[in-house]
Amino acid sequence: MRPIRLLPAFLTVGGWTMFSRVLGLARDVLMAALLGAGPVAQAFLIAFTLPNMFRRFFAEGAFNIAFVPIFAKRLEGGEDAEGFARDALSNLGAFLIVFTLVGIMAMPWLVLAMASGFHGDIRFDLSITHGRIAFPYIIFISLTALLSGVLNALGRFALAAAAPILMNLVMIAFLLIGYWTGGNIGLWQIWSVPVAGVAQLALVWWGVGRAGFRILPGRPRLTPEMRRLAVIAAPAMLAGGVVQINLLVGRQVGSFFDGAVAWLSYADRLYQLPLGVVGLAIGVVLLPDLARRLRAGDTEGGRSAVNRASEFTLALTLPAALALMVIPVPIVAVLFQRGAFGPEDTQATALAVAIYGAGLPAFVLQKVISPVYYAREDTRTPFRYAVHAMLVNAGVALGLAPFVGFAAAALGTTVAGWVMLVQLWRGTRSFDGAAAIDARLKRALPRIALSCLVMGAVLLGAAAWLDEALATDYLRYGALALLVGLGAASYGAAVLATGAIRGADIRAALRRRA
Repeated sequence: MRPIRLLPAFLTVGGWTMFSRVLGLARDVLMAALLGAGPVAQAFLIAFTLPNMFRRFFAEGAFNIAFVPIFAKRLEGGEDAEGFARDALSNLGAFLIVFTLVGIMAMPWLVLAMASGFHGDIRFDLSITHGRIAFPYIIFISLTALLSGVLNALGRFALAAAAPILMNLVMIAFLLIGYWTGGNIGLWQIWSVPVAGVAQLALVWWGVGRAGFRILPGRPRLTPEMRRLAVIAAPAMLAGGVVQINLLVGRQVGSFFDGAVAWLSYADRLYQLPLGVVGLAIGVVLLPDLARRLRAGDTEGGRSAVNRASEFTLALTLPAALALMVIPVPIVAVLFQRGAFGPEDTQATALAVAIYGAGLPAFVLQKVISPVYYAREDTRTPFRYAVHAMLVNAGVALGLAPFVGFAAAALGTTVAGWVMLVQLWRGTRSFDGAAAIDARLKRALPRIALSCLVMGAVLLGAAAWLDEALATDYLRYGALALLVGLGAASYGAAVLATGAIRGADIRAALRRRA
């Protein structure tokens, strides 16, 4: 198969992911205006988090981490990749049906585990009702993730990256229908979740068929290949469980502060925008590419791929992180402050945004370095590191909550993110320096950092200059657009002036192999 060109593939995935995340932000802006940070919004967020949490645990996390490298290597070696994918789909689907039925019955305990601070008030009963409606989403989105892994391994990134757009469109449509008809907006919103899951699954299933693969569910079989997949996936599932415990700690801390579950969720949406666009795109493209290179014995090519991914990641992520830390209040106020979402909500959400922003580079670089382990089918080492990070997260979040309130949840996430990154990077030394920094990246890093400082100074000055316009209803959207534009322009000028990224390098990366 033709090798993957990282930058064009990254731009494909990143472009579609950006569109999806912008729609997701629009969905959250609409929800904030209609429901604010009240009980219905908090109940929805907990109910929606539950299937997404388990989907990351099973499908996008453990299962795909194990599945994609094996599937890619079978493709490269001319083995029966289609049969392997069919068996994986059948086994995963059968397991998820049983798991979903158990989850629906155990919903009160799941809500209690996620947000025990809700117990005894209206949020608890709402979360149980909404959770039972939303939980079957895990079946559809997990199978979507598996089929997306097939498409990514085939080098067909666009359709898999575009699938989340359907989810956001369906959820926005249901919110608007609930508002226009004067119905129960919360119920309309929660019913949109399983409907969106069906739409996403239908899209990628069609795409896999167009790619020439007929992957239909059959009777689950525990073949030797499935046993091997399970052995590789087991540590990744444990690591995924550790990551979700971090999420549980944050939700638990937030549930004891009225409104904090919503504040943390809206802040999460803002930092997830660059994280999803850059980190997810790099991770999706890099894992099958590294697996192919390892199969071909191209160690040097793998090291170069990791360095170029790190370079482009940092060039896009560092300015985004600094912007979230420097101007969080204008961003949150303009995007969310309307209707049921007031100034106090803005201040609290902005604080969480700034804290998450400080961890953004670590979260994104994890997506670059983790494939170095997974491409080698090493899922045990990241699990061990994840346990260490979990303990740090719990210690910071629970230890600081009595002193700094709900912000402790965001602090725990950020500190744990940096701890995880340091461990992952140090651990790659045992892989012949697979993530060792090369001369080109060493040259670029200080120049990128200097360019970010220039942008930060411009943002601070421009925010002070536009302060009145940012607080005026009919001017604030244009003022925020101007503020962001000035930041982007100053950063772009700085990277060109310092030579952080050279035009020749970009043109070379964009050119495809003949």
